[in-house]
Parts: sequence; structure tokens; C-alpha cells
Amino acid sequence: MKFLITGITGFVGSHLAEYLLSLGEHEIFGIYRWRSRMENISHLLNKVSLLECDLKDAVSTREVIRKIRPDGIFHLAAQSYVPMSWIAPQETLTTNIISQLNIFEAVRAENLDCRIQIAGSSEEYGKVFPDEVPIKETNPLRPLSPYGVSKVAQDLLGYQYFMSYGMKIVRTRAFNHEGPRRGEVFVTSNFCKQIAEIEKGKREPVVYVGNLEAVRDFTDVRDTVRAYYLVLTKGKPGEVYNICTGKGYKIKEILDILLSLTKVKVEVKVDPKRLRPSDVTLLLGDPTKIKNELGWEPKIPIEKTLKDLLDYWRERV
Repeated sequence: MKFLITGITGFVGSHLAEYLLSLGEHEIFGIYRWRSRMENISHLLNKVSLLECDLKDAVSTREVIRKIRPDGIFHLAAQSYVPMSWIAPQETLTTNIISQLNIFEAVRAENLDCRIQIAGSSEEYGKVFPDEVPIKETNPLRPLSPYGVSKVAQDLLGYQYFMSYGMKIVRTRAFNHEGPRRGEVFVTSNFCKQIAEIEKGKREPVVYVGNLEAVRDFTDVRDTVRAYYLVLTKGKPGEVYNICTGKGYKIKEILDILLSLTKVKVEVKVDPKRLRPSDVTLLLGDPTKIKNELGWEPKIPIEKTLKDLLDYWRERV
């Protein structure tokens, strides 16, 4: 099959490309923008086909879809950093919603019979009450950030195009996923970079943090991309699937695990700039649906995920 990955140069996209290549039976295409950083896929450049495209431009998007004529599209490209969505809400909404709309319209215009996976987020659930956990796919969506709103719009747009045009669109809501190549602005990766820099004597022995009380459900990115593949190839069009472990950790617990992996002694300080205007306090997912329908379950323990991420930064600082 021919698969197109939007966002192939990113954290998840690069791991997805690796996984699809490991299956040995697919042709992999990806799109990039002229300013895209390529370090995440530098080892894959001779194994995948890349085309330049700005998904916010309808003409550019249709040209790429026409050239590739994919059997499946993994739509991962997005402005995915939640704090940035408060700084640039218009850019977040435009990038995430219009880009997806252009993909849908290009697929329709080219009359393609392809499957599309929409990479949504647990941030869509937003305000979750204690009696609503673990969170099922049927839980109300109460987003608490412009990013969360943009992902709800993507989610519902996917459902609308399925209902209106019969397009084979399947939606996922991935909870936190971590692993090597995670961007340094994200909490676990940022902790790892700080610890690695302290180990190398490049900064004072202080780890700066935001809200350590928030609870998150962490999945290894390598398990997440397996779920994406199963959802795209075997998931039921029109449906939505949580991708999560069903186990929650406070951010403080994640930091404690990381600190147990180093010999350096550090002080932990709260940085007010790392606190959000409104924070989602509890995101704990229920993976029952994807397990029962598609046979997926996470395999990689959180300790390995965090060690691999810390080692990734140790090699780079």
C-alpha cells in the first residue's frame, strides 16, 4: 500500500515511518515545508519519498494528493504545543483545522478511495470530573486550550466528512506519548534535557518545573504508532479510538523516575512561566475499545520510555 504521512519530520511521524518501513510491504511518502527540520528522519531519507507542501494552501495540498494518490493518509501535521496555542491561537486554529480541510477536499476532488487517520488528542476532553475517569470515547469534550479546541474541530470535521461524503475517516485521541526525539518544549523531554545538561556540567543543578500535580496517561510513542497503523487499516470508519494505557502518573512521579536514573543531586524549582492559564488536571484514558476491537495494547513500560528519552538527550547535549 501507498501511505502518506503528514508531519513525517516530527516526533511521531518519524517513528511511524520507521514502523511502516519495518513491515516491509508498504511505500511511504511524506510531506515537508521548506523550513522543516530533517534530523528526525535523516536516517530514513533514502527509504521514503518526500514532497514539499504547505497544507494550509489548498492548491499545494491537492497537487501532492494527485501525485501520490495514497491508499492511506496518516494526518499528524499540526501545531501541537499546547502553551503556544495561547500565544498564537489564530495560527493554531488555522494550521490545524484548515490543513485538514484541504486534505479532505483534495481527496474528494481526486475521487480517491483512501483511508484517513486523524491524530486527535486527549486535550479534547479538557475539563474532566473525577467520576468520569477512566475517560471513554463517549465522554463530553470540554477543551481548555485553543489547541484543544482545534483538535475538537478536527475530530468533528472528520466525523462530518464521514457522514456527509462516506469518506473512510477514523479518528484517534492519543493521550500523552513519549520517547526518543520528543521536542524539548514538552514536559518529560524538557526534564530529560535539563538533567542531561546538569550531568555534563552545562547548567546549575536545578530542574525547573511547572505544575507537578497534573495527572497524565503516558504511552510510549512506539506503541502509539502501532495503534495508528491498526486504526487506519482495521478501524471502523466514522469511529474514534482512545490510545492510552489506562494508568495515570502525576508529573511529579515522572520527574522522580527520571531523577532515579541519574546520580546527580538536583534542586527542583517551580518556574511561573511554565504554568498555564488553565491546566487540565486529570487525563486518564480507557483503552478498552481499541483493545477489544483491534487487539492493541501497550508493550513498553514507562521506565524504559523515560530511560530511552534521557539517553537520547545525553547523546545530544
